[in-house]
Amino acid sequence: MEPKYKRVLLKVSGEALAGEQKFGIDDAMTDKVARQIKEVVDLGVEVAIVVGGGNFWRGRSSENMDRATADYMGMLATCINALALQSALLSVGVKARVQTAIEMREIAEPYARMKAKSRLDKKDVVIFGAGTGNPFFSTDTAAALRAAEIDAEVILLAKNVDAVYSDDPDTNPDAVKYDELSFKEVVEKELKVMDLTAATLCKDNNIAIHVFGIAGEGNIMKAVCGEKIGTIVR
Repeated sequence: MEPKYKRVLLKVSGEALAGEQKFGIDDAMTDKVARQIKEVVDLGVEVAIVVGGGNFWRGRSSENMDRATADYMGMLATCINALALQSALLSVGVKARVQTAIEMREIAEPYARMKAKSRLDKKDVVIFGAGTGNPFFSTDTAAALRAAEIDAEVILLAKNVDAVYSDDPDTNPDAVKYDELSFKEVVEKELKVMDLTAATLCKDNNIAIHVFGIAGEGNIMKAVCGEKIGTIVR
């Protein structure tokens, strides 16, 4: 198979790593994701990853908690997932390194753009943890920001759902599936592809977004090779 891209940023939702158990980390699912990433790396594609934290923490748990505290807790959840994914990649023979936007030197490197790019040049996988390091910004925005910083050509948005729909396909059987969208359509139709800040960053930096289901066999490879799965936003 021939890759369409040289350098990609893969955004993996925390829920995807939880598998069917919906909470925590499912070893089989994490191993499956790691093996799909290995297939892509073996093709010579440079892969950076931003992972979410929704399998451990999502939003405020009570009215007494302020938004900033809740967001910092979410950032720590992404670091747990980043370390789990690093471990899974190492176990299948892929060199991987976690960089975090909040310093925790005992377990990961602090994020440094040039160091990340240098590692990618050497075909190491770099996993970015702790989002942007700032509250009030989602991991989608972190993915868009890191993709722009490392000169990624596309964001591969690996989700539990297999594409972008006009409504929730689980609750609305009449939801329309989109094969391709413009950034303008995403905003006008209020489609929940990425938050507005992330979508704007991608649009301004000419970075395409490819949304697809993480559970499908070989879907990361298919997306990297430009096969028509899921939804492309450009």
